[in-house]
Amino acid sequence: MLKVILIPFLGTVLGSACVFLLRREMGENLKRSMSGFAAGVMVAASVWSLLIPAMDGAASLGKFAFVPAVAGFWIGILFLLLLDNVVPHMHVNHEKEGPKSGLSGTAMLVFAVTLHNIPEGMAVGVVYAGFLSGNVDITALGALALSIGIAIQNFPEGAIISMPLRAEGLSRKKSFVYGALSGAVEPVAALFMIFFAEHFVPAMPYLLSFAAGAMIYVVVEELIPEMSEGRHSNIGTVFFAVGFSLMMALDVALG
Repeated sequence: MLKVILIPFLGTVLGSACVFLLRREMGENLKRSMSGFAAGVMVAASVWSLLIPAMDGAASLGKFAFVPAVAGFWIGILFLLLLDNVVPHMHVNHEKEGPKSGLSGTAMLVFAVTLHNIPEGMAVGVVYAGFLSGNVDITALGALALSIGIAIQNFPEGAIISMPLRAEGLSRKKSFVYGALSGAVEPVAALFMIFFAEHFVPAMPYLLSFAAGAMIYVVVEELIPEMSEGRHSNIGTVFFAVGFSLMMALDVALG
């Protein structure tokens, strides 16, 4: 179990290590590509790995099988909306959100990416819990596919956090450490969801769709604006499609 939930964190660590290989600043097209790719993976994972299994798990409700999925989805959206408003953070474009605080720009930037990673960790945890419970149609390979997909999209996210920190003047080592730490919340969130789901098995469809809502919030609120920022370009959209296709293929091939 531990190996599966640590795979996404490894993706963040490897992405953060790009600070040792790439130049001081990340180009706009590269940044847009990475944001678009991450968004595509998260949307595909939300649909194939979370929402569809949530509705399949509630099939006994007949034509109302969508109810747990819709309810959980909205709870996930509102949960991330709450976090977005109570946790001080700063985006890569230096736009600050949340309550005023005396935190440094570096800390607020790390918090921003940490917020992104919470729903990803929850998604991995709840899908793995779904496999363990046998209450929904999720296989071991399906849970592994989600972990691998999240790890792949965490690679660019790790670079997106470590490279700007380096550009702000931090050493390569500190930029790497802060970037890697931003992903440490994922296995913690995954373990929490596994523990919670084990005690509330009937709530599995709600938990799956909750993770989907949280991830979609991040995509619409953060990643889509980042991939479309600045001068008009289609590169973010193209890499969104690449990420979506890859995650969809992983889920179907391994699920």
